[in-house]
Amino acid sequence: MDLLNTLVDKGLRRELPTRDEALAVLATSDDELLDVVAAAGKVRRHWFGRRVKLNYLVNLKSGLCPEDCSYCSQRLGADTGILKYTWLKPDEASKAAAAGLAGGAKRVCLVASGRGPTDRDVDRVSDTIKTIKEENEGVEVCACLGLLSDGQAERLRGAGADAYNHNLNTSEATYGDITKTHTYADRVDTVQKAHAAGLSACSGLISGMGETDKDLVDVVFALRELDADSVPVNFLIPFEGTPLAKEWNLTPQRCLRILAMVRFVCPDIEVRIAGGRELHLRTLQPLALHLANSIFLGDYLTSEGQAGKADLEMIADAGFEVETTDQVTLPEHRRGGGCGSVCGSEDSANSACGSKEAEVPAAEAEVPEARTDLVAVRRRGAGTDLAPNA
Repeated sequence: MDLLNTLVDKGLRRELPTRDEALAVLATSDDELLDVVAAAGKVRRHWFGRRVKLNYLVNLKSGLCPEDCSYCSQRLGADTGILKYTWLKPDEASKAAAAGLAGGAKRVCLVASGRGPTDRDVDRVSDTIKTIKEENEGVEVCACLGLLSDGQAERLRGAGADAYNHNLNTSEATYGDITKTHTYADRVDTVQKAHAAGLSACSGLISGMGETDKDLVDVVFALRELDADSVPVNFLIPFEGTPLAKEWNLTPQRCLRILAMVRFVCPDIEVRIAGGRELHLRTLQPLALHLANSIFLGDYLTSEGQAGKADLEMIADAGFEVETTDQVTLPEHRRGGGCGSVCGSEDSANSACGSKEAEVPAAEAEVPEARTDLVAVRRRGAGTDLAPNA
């Protein structure tokens, strides 16, 4: 396909595709799927070889969130049956992180529900970061605490945080449909605060919420413009008790096309397969490793994930290797938070400014089966007396 050859050439040059090209990837047929994966795989291997970075989530504070994000099991008023607990102490969080690190994780992601941290919360998390860093040489720590106030990103950086995660989740045009208690602009502001403080910016999306192909392309182009170093791609986990419980819009093939599109738009960025991969990719998970260079190990914040041992076996069987702490994830030109000359270039500016695109017909697909049997609430690990599955 001429489209795929063009996208590979652009990916190897770190050149931004056009929006039409990104939309065309999402519109490819299932018959073309392996060609799409092979093409995006060339770009992935060029920048990241066969390394897979493992990340491990520690939910520092679960549930009881005042925000109303429709996709979230921890949202205000949700009746999802998830674990609810207040802040883990630094030693408890460090113990929880140790399980993931022992399983091969390179980065620990410290997450807390809520609109955003108070200054006291930042102190708590800072103590936790210091404890984890003191006990684990070479570990990366990413904080995910919600909307940041002025000066908080700098304090987290001073405590030793390497990165800050705050996802855009969906396009600006549809953001108000999924959340009313804060805005898309609030999220952009927090990513910019983290970046300005010297933290590696981690920001991604959630697919499967009923969005259009254009919404997906819009949010990925926005993430490229924000110069995020890592982009987690989540696939909606439709929790019973949330407004999106009936949204079952994804097939394994659709998920692979989304990951391929993200890779073409973000060729030299850490693309992470995040929540919902077991639920929606299912037996095609190994194919996704040809597109993404990063995954979460074991369980998620409030739901069960694939066992850590199975993750490691999957990586090895697919012919990939786990990235070690002495290996640097990002290509040399991106280290230190920059993306080289591409950001702000004429090509980037002209391609990302919302010019009118030609309509690309969506590929026909059967309505996916609702796999509620695969949604399991996390009952082990952080906040419990049971061992995690890392």
